[in-house]
Amino acid sequence: MTTFLDTSALLALLDEDDLNHSRADDAWRQLLGSDEPLVSTNYIVVESLALVQRRLGMEAVKALESDLLPLLELEWIDETTHRSALRAFLTVSRRQLSFVDCSSFEVMRKRGLSRAFAFDRHFSEQGFELIAQ
Repeated sequence: MTTFLDTSALLALLDEDDLNHSRADDAWRQLLGSDEPLVSTNYIVVESLALVQRRLGMEAVKALESDLLPLLELEWIDETTHRSALRAFLTVSRRQLSFVDCSSFEVMRKRGLSRAFAFDRHFSEQGFELIAQ
C-alpha cells in the first residue's frame, strides 16, 4: 500500500526536539522496512524546504535533500490539480487549512491513496488514515 508523506512528518523526522520525533522515527523505520511506495508532491517539497530552513538551518535542508527526498516518488502538481486544490481551499475558507494541504488531498484522491504519514489532523478530518498516531 502506498503512503503519502506530509511536511509534518518530514519535519518531525529531522527535528529531534519535535514532539513527534520518536513516533516519526519509528514509523519511518517501519515504512522503509516494508518496501512500500512512498509518495509526496513538489508542493510538499517546497513547503518542507522553507520550513526546515527557517526552523533548523541549512544542514537540515541538506539532510532532507540527500537522505529523505530520494526515497520518495514525487507527484508534480499540474494545472488541473492546482486549480482543483485552489477551489477546495477557497470553498473551505479555513485559516488553519493550508493550500498545500488541499493540494495533497487532491493528489491522494486522484491516486486512490488512503494512508498518510502526517501529524496534521486535517488529513484524518478528510478521511485519510494517519500512521504513527
